[in-house]
Amino acid sequence: MWRPKMVNNVGSTLAGSLLLGLALLATQAEAQRTPTISYITQEQIKDIGGTVEFDCSVQYAKEYNVLFLKTDSDPVFLSTGSTLVIKDSRFSLRYDPSSSTYKLQIKDIQETDAGTYTCQVVISTVHKVSAEVKLSVRRPPVISDNSTQSIVASEGSEVQMECFASGYPTPTITWRRENNAILPTDSATYVGNILRIKSVKKEDRGTYYCVADNGVSRGDRRNINIEVEFSPVITVPRPRLGQALQYDMDLECHIEAYPPPAIVWTKDDIQLANNQHYSISHFATADEYTDSTLRVITIEKRQYGDYVCKATNRFGEAEARVNLFETIIPVCPPACGQAYFAGAEDVAATSFALVGILLALLFTR
Repeated sequence: MWRPKMVNNVGSTLAGSLLLGLALLATQAEAQRTPTISYITQEQIKDIGGTVEFDCSVQYAKEYNVLFLKTDSDPVFLSTGSTLVIKDSRFSLRYDPSSSTYKLQIKDIQETDAGTYTCQVVISTVHKVSAEVKLSVRRPPVISDNSTQSIVASEGSEVQMECFASGYPTPTITWRRENNAILPTDSATYVGNILRIKSVKKEDRGTYYCVADNGVSRGDRRNINIEVEFSPVITVPRPRLGQALQYDMDLECHIEAYPPPAIVWTKDDIQLANNQHYSISHFATADEYTDSTLRVITIEKRQYGDYVCKATNRFGEAEARVNLFETIIPVCPPACGQAYFAGAEDVAATSFALVGILLALLFTR
């Protein structure tokens, strides 16, 4: 009975050795496998103040360091293994051994958190296995300082207005005019970073709105003012005016020009000035508009005739005529309540003339 027992013990020992050998071979084979990253979270888009979590699952990496880094222009180490390196209470790290997954969480996301995050297994000084995930943070639009602020251009020249904005998602730039006036593109709005006017006209001057919007917050807006330089244009509201002797009369002209012009009044090619016979006043209603008034004081016979309103700037000149003629009946305004300074004979003659006109009108009826 002793010999068979020896055979059984030898057999058990050989079987145990074989199993142990196989286990060692399996362990060595696993140890020789190259670490891999089997999963990394896909790109994330979050709002400011939100929370994000990055998952990085690794295989065959028990003997290696697994790192999380923020890899932008200057890489920042966030964690090594299951230890958080960065001293920021918003960051936390968990390790799930059942899935060999490292979980990096960021709370109260800030704009500066946007960027690329890298999960990395360090195999040697020259060999690393990495996977990246991008975090984009929604940011409201902010119009850049290099956008156009104001333009002064000569009539007929090409004008280009530029508007750029930062933010995420990329903002859309829309152009409008003040009071929703039609743009030079013959539309109420125009979408694009650059608005061009090939041949600017004086009617194109005014305020333009560059509006940046990306659906985050209320967007941003910049007002861009365009001034167009052009030669004077004169309009006369009343080209012919009548007034009685010894009464005042106002002659008016409206000037449109930029830069503001020099304005003069002449009669018989003689420039008029403020004195006992004339009073000249200019009133600017806007940068481009000026109202000019010539008051002819206590009209005398020699003051009837044509008056010229003339405006000049470096782009040209313009003039318009106003004719002042004599009437018997004073015109109001500006003669309303005006004192009468004629002599007694003139008063009597004028009175008789007025009575005669009134009687003639009555009898013709």
